[in-house]
Amino acid sequence: MANHLTPAELADQLKMQRQEVIGKCVEMGVPIFHGRIDRTLFEMSLRSYRAQGSLQPSTAIRH
Repeated sequence: MANHLTPAELADQLKMQRQEVIGKCVEMGVPIFHGRIDRTLFEMSLRSYRAQGSLQPSTAIRH
């Protein structure tokens, strides 16, 4: 299995949209070199990003 994939290939494997993969790369700081993304780095960053998001305190105002 290849480790460096195009955004479309990575999106297909992870059941995401291509633009969503590119957006997450930009948001998480995962580099895209020569049109390819390191799958392991992307997946680890995505797990960490989602875990941090679920740990953030709620910003909702309570009355």
